Amino acid sequence: MSLQWAQRLALAGLVAIFLVAVAVQSHAAAAGVAIGGAVTHTSTLSLDDLRKQPAVAVKVSFHTMHGQEEGVFTGALLWPLLQAAGPVDAPGKNTFLRHTITVTAQDGYSVTLSFGELSPDYGNEGAILAYEQDGKPIEGGVRLIVPADKHGGRAVHDVATLEIH
Repeated sequence: MSLQWAQRLALAGLVAIFLVAVAVQSHAAAAGVAIGGAVTHTSTLSLDDLRKQPAVAVKVSFHTMHGQEEGVFTGALLWPLLQAAGPVDAPGKNTFLRHTITVTAQDGYSVTLSFGELSPDYGNEGAILAYEQDGKPIEGGVRLIVPADKHGGRAVHDVATLEIH
């Protein structure tokens, strides 16, 4: 086999790998965000479902491993989505404050938030599931944005699941 043919085969292989990666990422984004755990209504929210919610835009600036990131993120408030899922509360005083939400990305990265920090009656963090950054669709799907965070560790890319505990 000539060197030229070997280079062509290598290039064809790279192109095939790239196309598979794009297809997997597109499928993951199209699959939506699954909401489950201790809820009465499990669901999977598509990008279209999130766009049907009242849009909220937040300007954020936070530090990442790659330096400072700034932008205007647009998406759906997380709190109403959690309430629509119908968290199952134990009997007792303010038991909803015991709930946590584990937000997991397609790659397995996860963070945990509490109901108390998200509730409008307590921390009122205003976390959103963003689908746009600076007016452009977010690559890969949906990103969790917690506006008050100074560091981007909880700005989960490619959100796959919201698990309520």
